[in-house]
Amino acid sequence: MYKDKYRLWCEKATKDQDIIDELKSISGNEELISDAFYKDLEFGTGGLRGVIGAGTNRMNIYTVGQATQGLAEYVNSVTSGGKVAIAYDSRIKSDVFAKVAASIFAANGIKVYIYKELMPTPMLSFAVRHLKCDAGVVVTASHNPAKYNGYKAYGSDGCQLGPEVADYVLSIMEKLDIFEDVKTTDFDTAVNEGKIEYIDDTVIEAYLDNVEKQRVSPQTDLSNLKVVYTPLHGSGNKPVRSILARIGLKNLTVVPEQELPDGNFPTAPYPNPEIRQAFECALKLAKTVNPDLLLATDPDSDRVGIAIRLDGDYKLLSGNDVGVLLLNYTLDRRTANGTMPKNPIAVKTIVSTEICTKIADYYGCKLINVLTGFKFIGEQITMLEKSGEQDRYVFGFEESYGYLIGDHVRDKDAVVASMLICEMTAYYKNLGKTLNVVLEELYNKFGYYYCRQKSFVCEGQSGMEKISAIMENLHNSTVDFIDGERVVKINDYSKSVSTDTVSGQKTVIDLPKSNVISYFLENGSSLIVRPSGTEPKIKLYIGAVGKTASVAEQKLDSLEKAGVSLLGF
Repeated sequence: MYKDKYRLWCEKATKDQDIIDELKSISGNEELISDAFYKDLEFGTGGLRGVIGAGTNRMNIYTVGQATQGLAEYVNSVTSGGKVAIAYDSRIKSDVFAKVAASIFAANGIKVYIYKELMPTPMLSFAVRHLKCDAGVVVTASHNPAKYNGYKAYGSDGCQLGPEVADYVLSIMEKLDIFEDVKTTDFDTAVNEGKIEYIDDTVIEAYLDNVEKQRVSPQTDLSNLKVVYTPLHGSGNKPVRSILARIGLKNLTVVPEQELPDGNFPTAPYPNPEIRQAFECALKLAKTVNPDLLLATDPDSDRVGIAIRLDGDYKLLSGNDVGVLLLNYTLDRRTANGTMPKNPIAVKTIVSTEICTKIADYYGCKLINVLTGFKFIGEQITMLEKSGEQDRYVFGFEESYGYLIGDHVRDKDAVVASMLICEMTAYYKNLGKTLNVVLEELYNKFGYYYCRQKSFVCEGQSGMEKISAIMENLHNSTVDFIDGERVVKINDYSKSVSTDTVSGQKTVIDLPKSNVISYFLENGSSLIVRPSGTEPKIKLYIGAVGKTASVAEQKLDSLEKAGVSLLGF
């Protein structure tokens, strides 16, 4: 079947010379042809994501076109005179794919608003809401390596598409002939006719105004704070620098070799602020600048990672570390300032650290757990908004370096997070404390909750089959002990069932079904397993609890070994 698809593409994929050249170059190579055509690139709640290239399993103008036609038909099915917003980042062909999408929406009678230069993902979410659009698209592969690109689709609420809408769009896509059924028009002509309109600077300023309003302690003096920032060749450079200047940060140094957009990411092959390699240029610069804080935003600037000065070097903080610090800072300062709403709500994902439960309880804040994916945090804000209670939302985060303070967008936002991280660091510095000291104080107060994530890359068709087999085995097996400790609860999110393994009692998990399974041990530690929704990986989330740092650290190491064994690696 994949050979037939290959022959069809050789005949009909004539609009992109890069695709024509690649199709010729893989002629006779069964392995490469199979990998490019053995399946269609999956469209789900995260949209599309894949390697750039020729084929149905690749990101190209045809797979982007098919997804856009599907989304356009969905928009036209729910409204007439629909509107969409489009943004893109610095990745290879991001601007090309964005213009392809704009031309298709315009050809389907939908008004398009598109940013005139690369912009962060949260600014797309903002534009959808600010311009009262029915949908939105941002072309990005977030923090993936340079060979990837992606296509995130958004609903009218500014959230990424939920499962039901994503499935509906997919059902339309599956009926389309990728070459014959996709409507399009000339981009420049559509601009001249007013069918496509560039988003003007007033929207950008409105976004920055809304971000600045999210300050927790606006009286904090940042003149004593020194920061090194890297946008990792991505879209964060202008908005992050703008917001930090607005709040009075004078001493900001941008990493020069990573300042300008470059989809090849020459200095950061893995432009992911979760890993130390992405900080190498910033760490080198820090030796001469000697900053208090290093900031790194990923290419579409929805995630931010930080490093803090410690004992003459710099320590990278995990996403959980920063989430805990921001949650505590927000609740503590808003309580002290008298700006805490009545019945406040914070939201985290199920794979994020459980110490948040204790912190939220301490401040009288309700903590809601949702599935992995920031759209589920956005949905909680939207539900509050519908009842006129959006002010109750104070903070949301996921351990993979995504944070949102405020309800101005419905996705994680590295611009507002960078602002609050700098404000928080300056606030504690003015008290004579580092973030490391504050984190240690929280552990002393609430218990040592140490977390670690381990990923296993399983590429290609065989890798996908391996991940599927592992998950199927876990869903259908009973695990009584892990790392010598009794498993007291198992949450199987694929079945929406939580099982108390001591009493045997089963309760319903009130969340959408998801291919995730969690094991909770007698001492409060946990293991969670889930396949990545955007990369060919299976992920293991390890949470160890101890009365002291050394006990928690030892438990973390032994739990990791037990988890790796459980997965069969």
